[in-house]
Amino acid sequence: MPISFAGMTICYTQAMTVKVAISIDEHFLREVDQLVRSHVYPNRSKAIQDAVADKLARLKKTRLLRECRKLKPNEEQAAAEEWLSGEEQWPAF
Repeated sequence: MPISFAGMTICYTQAMTVKVAISIDEHFLREVDQLVRSHVYPNRSKAIQDAVADKLARLKKTRLLRECRKLKPNEEQAAAEEWLSGEEQWPAF
């Protein structure tokens, strides 16, 4: 049974895939349709699912990269070398 949420109609299928209605630029849709005609994807849904999954994965990597950039390499190396020297013990938890 379809439900409405935030202006979208959502239908649940047996595979836990959710149907949503989206607006998409005509240019992008033509490119997606070309991928389907070229048998790169079996249908529009699969092409768009893969695009969304890829974008989400890249956003996660970007977030990790941002967090890694906050590290101070000299401080991290000094802490690692101090621990490896055996003088420091792991803190008790």
